[in-house]
Amino acid sequence: MQSRIKGGDHMCFGCSPANPIGLKLKFEMDGDLCRTEFEAREEHQGWTGYMHGGLIAALLDETMAWWLWLKDISIMTVEMSTRYSLGVPIKTKLVVESWCEDEKKGRLFMMGGRIVLPGGKVAVKASAKFMRIDPKQI
Repeated sequence: MQSRIKGGDHMCFGCSPANPIGLKLKFEMDGDLCRTEFEAREEHQGWTGYMHGGLIAALLDETMAWWLWLKDISIMTVEMSTRYSLGVPIKTKLVVESWCEDEKKGRLFMMGGRIVLPGGKVAVKASAKFMRIDPKQI
């Protein structure tokens, strides 16, 4: 279902298989959750042994956006809040999940997301607002 973004030439940092430095994320729906898996490498570090906070935020932003994209809703991020509870180690299989918390007046979507470590502990939570857009106007 990754074909939501037409053509193989887009260079999205989060999901494009063509971007040589991108995360190359692949998404699937599991009930009402959008999910991807990611394993950070050494080049994704902030503090030694831990994933950089900005890249963590990018994982969450991308996963929340894809929940909407997989439902054929074109959107852009308006606002995002991220709460870091635990360090996110590199070389560890992470599960990133997102869901829709609320739709406001048909244009704004309130989304939630989290990063789950092996064993089930939630390391990071996020909430965000996304605005429906007409992709022809970009």
